[in-house]
Amino acid sequence: MAASLRYKPFGKHTGLRVSEYVLGTANFGVAWGGHGAEPDEARRILDTYAEAGGNFIDTANGYQEGQSEEFLGDLLTGRRDEFVLSTKFAVKTNADSGILVTGNSRQAMVSSVEASLKRLKTDRIDLYWVHVDDGVTPVDEIVRGFDDLARAGKILYAGLSNFPAWRIARAATIAELRGTIPIAGIQVEHSLVQRATEQDVIPAAQALGIGVVAYSPLGGGVLTGKYREGKDQARRDEAWAGAGFQPENTPQRTAIIDTLMEVSKEADASPGEVAIAWVASKGSLPIVGPRTLSQLEANLSAAKVKLSPEQIGRLDEVSAIPRGYPYTVLDAPRIKDLITGGKDDRIDAPAEPVA
Repeated sequence: MAASLRYKPFGKHTGLRVSEYVLGTANFGVAWGGHGAEPDEARRILDTYAEAGGNFIDTANGYQEGQSEEFLGDLLTGRRDEFVLSTKFAVKTNADSGILVTGNSRQAMVSSVEASLKRLKTDRIDLYWVHVDDGVTPVDEIVRGFDDLARAGKILYAGLSNFPAWRIARAATIAELRGTIPIAGIQVEHSLVQRATEQDVIPAAQALGIGVVAYSPLGGGVLTGKYREGKDQARRDEAWAGAGFQPENTPQRTAIIDTLMEVSKEADASPGEVAIAWVASKGSLPIVGPRTLSQLEANLSAAKVKLSPEQIGRLDEVSAIPRGYPYTVLDAPRIKDLITGGKDDRIDAPAEPVA
């Protein structure tokens, strides 16, 4: 039986109490070439997630060409207030989506939120994300757009997904100085095979009190270990055209999976459970995105896994990536000595990054 999920405050700018694992519903629907869950299976997944205490749902206008939102609109009838419902805008919903309804503009935001509300059969979206940074829309426009939607009662909280750290920091600062709806959360890819977000994006969120949601904690499935045996490889390559999959294509990734296998035996857990538990140990809320009920049950079992500091340290070490500039300067012992008057080893660093 899956573990009973615990609850955590979502960042420092909300009173939301969300479950430690987020239910990703990109697999609710079959518009993407049939690689997804039919309505009955989606209902079983949602029911089981709720029974385990899950209350945080993640979807997007573009998942399964809108079917994910449509499925949820039906599935949440009569229990809408039991969940924090989040969705996204910025990408195409289907082939008919044109240039004015995509991207980060206020126009795209407004048209997208109305369409999502209809598909979700609800009067508000609890957490509305910009799905992907378009690199064009000024952050000021995004922040003002979010605030307009909040004042209109269309959304309750706002977040940024797949944004660079400097744009996250600017958005949070503009919102803070203007007293508008704050940036409540960020969504990033984070796993043992994708740790680049630890260099700037996640520390920025931590320093600014922004909640962190982590997608692809299994590296697209590679951290389950099943692809080493050739299992489901063809299906993996076909599903979503292989999007999100991190192949075992470097000596380091081979070492990561080897270590993951060792730790999983010690912890009496599957490699996938350990991989999800490792992400959770870093303070993020992992998104689990099952296609079947059995996959969900396996994902939720990760909540029972308790990794020791030594095991986390081994996984940290084998998956570590080089820190680029300016950290090549800031981490240098000579520089640390210069900026601490030779007392670096006697200074207790703060528990969280400082903005």
